Amino acid sequence: MRIMITTIFDYPHTGGLSTHVATLKAGLEELGHEVDVVSFSDLPKAKRDLARAPSFLINKISQGKGILVGHRIRQQLLKDLIQQKAREKVYDIINAQDVYASLASFPCKLPVVSTVHGYLSFEAVSRGAVKTGSKEAKAMQDLEKEVYQKTRRPITVDQRIKDYIRDLAGVEGERIYNFINVDQFEPQVEKREELRAQYGFNKDDVLLFIPRRMTRKNGVIFPAKALKLIHEKYPNTRLVYAGSGEEEQNIRQITKESGLEDHVHMLGNIPHDIMKDYYAMSNMTLIPSIHSEGVEEATSISALEGMGAGVPVIASAVGGLKEIIIPEKSGLLVEEQSPEAIRDAVYKIIENPELGEKMAQHAREMIEENYSHHAAAKKFADIYQDALENY
Repeated sequence: MRIMITTIFDYPHTGGLSTHVATLKAGLEELGHEVDVVSFSDLPKAKRDLARAPSFLINKISQGKGILVGHRIRQQLLKDLIQQKAREKVYDIINAQDVYASLASFPCKLPVVSTVHGYLSFEAVSRGAVKTGSKEAKAMQDLEKEVYQKTRRPITVDQRIKDYIRDLAGVEGERIYNFINVDQFEPQVEKREELRAQYGFNKDDVLLFIPRRMTRKNGVIFPAKALKLIHEKYPNTRLVYAGSGEEEQNIRQITKESGLEDHVHMLGNIPHDIMKDYYAMSNMTLIPSIHSEGVEEATSISALEGMGAGVPVIASAVGGLKEIIIPEKSGLLVEEQSPEAIRDAVYKIIENPELGEKMAQHAREMIEENYSHHAAAKKFADIYQDALENY
């Protein structure tokens, strides 16, 4: 098959959606399919600037309205680009990765399946872009409903999103959990000391890796709050953040007040080939997600990468994280928004290294069996084929 993957967002960029697309593309190509990604990044700079400016300016006047206008402009520009690409090359199917990309793809007259990574309206409210109960929030939810009813097949990355689509639009989606490139993220514990020396860490440091965008729903401030508690017993503990976002300043303030800013490392957005080194050199991966305005973590790609890399994972007991982590078998689940719970989980793994090793080993086995890009690509290809046969 010739497959076009579409998104109104940048590609590649740092974040779960971009990682999902890159990993799916690799898996489909290994199966012999031809895959092209058409994204906002493919537009000329002048057109990208045209889409960004109104969103910023209008939002200053009316919160939320600028987001709608900016996304509609992106949709129109992407629609034109999709049709151009379809004239240049014959495609069999389109897999849209967001609501507006779906709307941009429908006019192309190819069968469209839509992958649903989250909740458009709720997430806009959660990050403060749209007000709760506003007409803008309702407009976004109406667009979600339209897409889920119009697309050939909605594909969701966890059970809760599948339930959401059914309740909102009366449509039964297909659930395919998030997945990782198991060939890229694999255990490298034997390289830990070598990598630490390379990146400037001591072999005796306890490194807690937090590979998360610094947004409120990711709960990234709570490891910072837990660090002072952890230091009461293990003062060689360090936090390593990979990601950027609005919570970065809060994290810096918290660790400055506790006098531990020298034990917190902000890497910003780093490439995936470097991310795997940080998983390997870390003692644990933390996924401290929280409930935020109706939004919960899906089957976190960061959690899956940590599990695939053979590192014990500590995650909040919310959303899809509860679907992928079996407590004390493939990782530890802790109460959300609790620095004390994070501290206790970190202590448990430090003081029971055999438990950490067993959890990491079992987690890797789970990844290979259930969350590999090989298995996921086959499931997606089957859905594409079914959509084609019934088009």
